[in-house]
Amino acid sequence: MNAEACRKSFLAHLRDEERSRATLQKYDHDIQLFLRALRLDFEKKAADDFPDLISKEEILLYKEELCRCYAVSSVNSMLVAMNRFLTFIGRRDICVKLLRVQRRAFRNDDRTLSRSDYMKLLRAAKKKDSRLFLLMQTICSTGIRVSEHRFITVESLRHGSAEIHNKGKTRIVPLDRKLCQTLQKYCKRNHIKSGPVFISMNGKPLDRSYIWRKMKKLGEIVAVAAEKIFPHNLRHLFAVTFYQETGDIAHLADLLGHASVDTTRIYTSLSAEDYKNCLCRMKLLLC
Repeated sequence: MNAEACRKSFLAHLRDEERSRATLQKYDHDIQLFLRALRLDFEKKAADDFPDLISKEEILLYKEELCRCYAVSSVNSMLVAMNRFLTFIGRRDICVKLLRVQRRAFRNDDRTLSRSDYMKLLRAAKKKDSRLFLLMQTICSTGIRVSEHRFITVESLRHGSAEIHNKGKTRIVPLDRKLCQTLQKYCKRNHIKSGPVFISMNGKPLDRSYIWRKMKKLGEIVAVAAEKIFPHNLRHLFAVTFYQETGDIAHLADLLGHASVDTTRIYTSLSAEDYKNCLCRMKLLLC
């Protein structure tokens, strides 16, 4: 197959694996970037034996180029996509190792949405946008991903729990009784009788970028730093709060839909300020 045929076949393979639309878009972007960067002329990329024409040297040069241009986490994300693509086209032999990353000891306070920041955003949303007001609370009280809000349906409100399907897995997320009652009233006012609760004028679930833009505007009103405002931070706040209340990281991993507790630990790490306060409470100094 030529390069373009390989790309399309790989994407079809991911669809067969029931990957989400966001995952497909991410892989497609990364693979196209990789194909553009290859030191192969147009004729070789169009050749039917394209996979056999890729060399390990070219792969290593591409890895070096990524390291110069992107953060470590972004580099590893793109290398994962490239390695999966190479494996799919039968070139596992030229896959490369990911960059080694030491896990951060502390959360980045500059990008962490605190409870007080969250409450400021909620108060502003309550005045400006009732739908966003309720959506933010739904994400933050359940820990769902922003793309999973479509599973918060009229039917799930009756059951008191939502069945989330994502990344080839299904998990049950309990819904707070008060939240269910509030959302049911919202649905009744807006004549939403079935399906997703948070929908646009054309009846489709709200888009992630739309939610992000709306949250950014709220931040401008209440002076919350822009780098702290993105929907995924609501999920982070849920994780941190749940862990502080229960200390149960295994249950938290199940609620978040993580395959590994190691992923969940990223969400529960202390901030630098929390760590300093912990040292003070330990009372191990006499000076």
